[in-house]
Amino acid sequence: MRTDSSPGNLPAREHLPAGSAGTPVLDVVIPVYNEEKDLQPCVMRLHEHLKRTFPYEFRITVADNASTDTTPQVAARLDAEIPEVRSFRLEQKGRGRALRTVWSASDAPILAYMDVDLSTDLNALLPLVAPLISGHSDLAIGSRLARSSRVVRGAKREFISRTYNLILRGSLQARFTDAQCGFKAIRRDVAQVLLPLVEDTGWFFDTEMLVLAERAGLRIHEVPVDWVDDPNSTVHIVKTATDDLKGVWRVGRALATGSLPLDRLARPFGDDPRDRELTDVPKGLARQLVGFCVVGALSTLFYLLLYSGFRTFSGSQVANALALLVSAVANTAANRRLTFGVRGRGGAVRHQAQGLVVFGIGLALTSGSLAALNAATTNPGHSTELAVLIAANLAATVLRFLLFRAWVFPDRRDEPASPVGAVRNPASPTYSTAAPQQYQGQPPYPGQQQYQGHQQYEQFRTEQFHTDQFRAGEAADRTYGDATMQLEAVRPYDDDPNPRNAR
Repeated sequence: MRTDSSPGNLPAREHLPAGSAGTPVLDVVIPVYNEEKDLQPCVMRLHEHLKRTFPYEFRITVADNASTDTTPQVAARLDAEIPEVRSFRLEQKGRGRALRTVWSASDAPILAYMDVDLSTDLNALLPLVAPLISGHSDLAIGSRLARSSRVVRGAKREFISRTYNLILRGSLQARFTDAQCGFKAIRRDVAQVLLPLVEDTGWFFDTEMLVLAERAGLRIHEVPVDWVDDPNSTVHIVKTATDDLKGVWRVGRALATGSLPLDRLARPFGDDPRDRELTDVPKGLARQLVGFCVVGALSTLFYLLLYSGFRTFSGSQVANALALLVSAVANTAANRRLTFGVRGRGGAVRHQAQGLVVFGIGLALTSGSLAALNAATTNPGHSTELAVLIAANLAATVLRFLLFRAWVFPDRRDEPASPVGAVRNPASPTYSTAAPQQYQGQPPYPGQQQYQGHQQYEQFRTEQFHTDQFRAGEAADRTYGDATMQLEAVRPYDDDPNPRNAR
């Protein structure tokens, strides 16, 4: 599971301004493998539909997954005949690899894909991308399992689809209804940060992307679709199902161990004045109190069980120290992950060391309470000892929370972010992404030099997208250095005199 990602959080969602002529707002990718018969009718139908109904500039990109028939020639002919069509050749198979490669190289702010069979009614395309253009949502998916969807397919595929989604709900707590409908879209600023975390290069790519986005708190919009099954589909159901189950296990294990930096995908609230942060109000205090109380209650039960067990072969002071030590380590680990949302292994040793200091304070309180009890009573009963320990632990718990919040796991969200970010081009109302002055490590694409300045970077990226020399397999496998850039919040009208619209 990849854990590399650009530093910092995503910016606040913004409505995309109207693009200038020649600048595509939407890039629809059609991944194909040996589709020489269906490719041209699909592209022609999609192009005609977009020309007739879509109010923005668009592009259709055919991503050829190492086809061995005449699919590359068909794609090249469409590229030459239709200005809005581009062809892209990959030398390795894999739908996920194709999507990641093309999406990573695209300059359109909205990225989408659909299957070549066009099983989904195209009237759902504008409702799919509209929430992304408006800034309301981060991803959008077509759903064949929504209540108002109309689906024509066999009982076998219906059973497999519903079973798979039940597995996702039971194992990964997924709340979206349809993981593998070939009809999805994503904002480019989200894709730049999310795609480096997605490891799969095949059919599980969709599911992994959605699960990670949902766990990170991104907003996923679902569109009910009309869908007709393609009886000539070449998908191998058994192999695909096996790979998907392996992917579910891998992603579930990564989420359980906290090895994914999903906090880097967090979105702030919008620009409504009611959503702005208030001064002198602790962030996330209510949620942290609830999490800490739950962990504390479980830790207290765990501690009492340990104390009762150790008490059978040792004195009260030794049993208390051992039980408190073991429960303190478990308590720090649980609060680190569940209460304060710290993921990954970074700083875990330091947090445990600080937790042991807090443990020492709790030990002093509880041991002092036992010492006072023994001084007052020669032979106190076991129930009396437990009552004193519970009272002492309650006092230690309050102090532990304060120390955890202020010292062990302080809120660091107010630290300044990297200066590299999205900028607005004054000459055009569309968004553009500023290139860093110098890339660190390996260049993002083979043969790329160190570029400075936005114009050189944009020119290079456009040329690389259309050249046949681009090694798509390496791009999809992320063997080059991480070139993902942090984006900052951008306003369509930075020079607006209205203070409500100002940053």
